[in-house]
Amino acid sequence: MTVFSEGVRTPGPDREAGEQVLEAPVPLDLAALYAAHRLPLARFALLLVDDMATAEDVVHDAFIALQQHQSRLRDPAAAVGYLRTTVVNNCRSVLRKRQTVRRHLSLVRDSHAEAADSELLLAATQQEVLAALRRLPRRQQEVLALRYWGNLSEAEIAEALGISRGAVKSNASRGMDKLEAMLGASR
Repeated sequence: MTVFSEGVRTPGPDREAGEQVLEAPVPLDLAALYAAHRLPLARFALLLVDDMATAEDVVHDAFIALQQHQSRLRDPAAAVGYLRTTVVNNCRSVLRKRQTVRRHLSLVRDSHAEAADSELLLAATQQEVLAALRRLPRRQQEVLALRYWGNLSEAEIAEALGISRGAVKSNASRGMDKLEAMLGASR
């Protein structure tokens, strides 16, 4: 689905039937979008990149991209979906870059180390669930994070990740089965 366009051509009341006029796109209230969605998007990104500073950078980059392309946004209601998709793609880019750095520099580093302050904020059970979530394949992590932390529908998840609804269902099911097995084994 294409979210952006250069505008909509519609015939006006005082125009001839064949003549069309370019309508101006509806402006977005970026400040309101930022206030309403920055924190939930940052929390979601944190689940994927495992570093709050990087998660915030990813979200800020998504808002910058939206600001740069807002004039081509066909439907203002699609802005939140655009932001989610951009955050997922930016997180994937961050993870690819990390992987490349590790491979080429042969750095051994715990990619799941959390800052001391974020450890204190989570209860022991939440830490256990997050640790198990991080051991899942990337796609299952993304689907479960969007479903249970982002409260998105299957259709919204499919759109954000660029996959089918069936793939969302199967990744969610497999991910939950693996989580249950991991968490059941640890108790």
